[in-house]
Amino acid sequence: MNVPMRTSYEQAIRLFDHCGAALAYALLVAAALLAPAVLGEYVLAQLSFVAIYAIAGVGMMLLMGYAGQISLGHAAFLAVGAYTEAILRARGLPFALTLPAAGAVAGVLSLVLAWATARLAGIYLAIGTLAFAFIVEEVLMRWGTLTGGNHGLTVDSISIGALTLDAEWQFYYLALAVLALVLLGAANLLRSRTGRAWTAIRDSEVSAQSLGVHLARYKAAALVVSAVLTGLAGALYAHKIVFITPDQFTIMTSVELLVLVVVGGLGALHGAVLGAAFIVMLPQFVIVLRDTLGLSSSLQSGLDAGVYGLLMVGFMLFEPRGLYGRWVRIKTYLDLFPFYRRGSFRRQRSFHKSEQLR
Repeated sequence: MNVPMRTSYEQAIRLFDHCGAALAYALLVAAALLAPAVLGEYVLAQLSFVAIYAIAGVGMMLLMGYAGQISLGHAAFLAVGAYTEAILRARGLPFALTLPAAGAVAGVLSLVLAWATARLAGIYLAIGTLAFAFIVEEVLMRWGTLTGGNHGLTVDSISIGALTLDAEWQFYYLALAVLALVLLGAANLLRSRTGRAWTAIRDSEVSAQSLGVHLARYKAAALVVSAVLTGLAGALYAHKIVFITPDQFTIMTSVELLVLVVVGGLGALHGAVLGAAFIVMLPQFVIVLRDTLGLSSSLQSGLDAGVYGLLMVGFMLFEPRGLYGRWVRIKTYLDLFPFYRRGSFRRQRSFHKSEQLR
């Protein structure tokens, strides 16, 4: 395993490990800012979806990759954010208020879920969050006077003051700015006491508790932060697709977010962005595969579920560190060449697991 060697606390809390990393990020930001000048509207639209999914992916990554909590109900928070944005915009509230309100409503709802699932862990927690997603979906369908039921809601366009964001490149810059703020905030949060407590809980709850970490409090905090970020993504998603219905936030949406963090690489914020790009491109690949095999378009949903399942199993078996883990291997190989050892990333057997003390 390639572990960066640090000799001071300042190095541990530094945002960039070295000047080369800062330069690489600066070039990446410059390329993202110049993208509208060289790319067409369709590609920009796909990049906007990547940014939206990456925002939700960061929330999912904080909960699963860093806090070690499993969730199959994040489609509910995405739906709550989208419907809150649509309802508040229909009532004339400015976007500067509706966007944080969408995240806040999702966060408040997550507190209810955190209270209900405080004593659950592992597969039982996953089932509890799944039941929560079904409840939210049912409420959205039945509460027709507020949500429009199965008829759906039309989302008003974004306006900031006198400026209306009706061009594709304008929405792209907005989604990119929100993603940058989310990534910066998440990176700083993970270097704080809260982020270190989440990592301790993920590695061993018994050890974390023995060091004074309040398990219920920090688990609830992880769920709330994750829900807020997913709610923000839902608000942007609503504006992107313009028209929302409950069947757009089903269990398959939660599975997409789960696949996103597993494929991208658990335990790395970079993995949320890589996984989002993969998830956005995957439907195009599935359509090409369907047409190549000569299958009917009515099989699209079942084919999507099958491909997601195969991807989950394949990555967990052959690339458990995800796409970002593969990139780390390539970078380490280039850094150490020709002294790279083939077994540098071989998973080691754990001979002691404090969770067995339960």
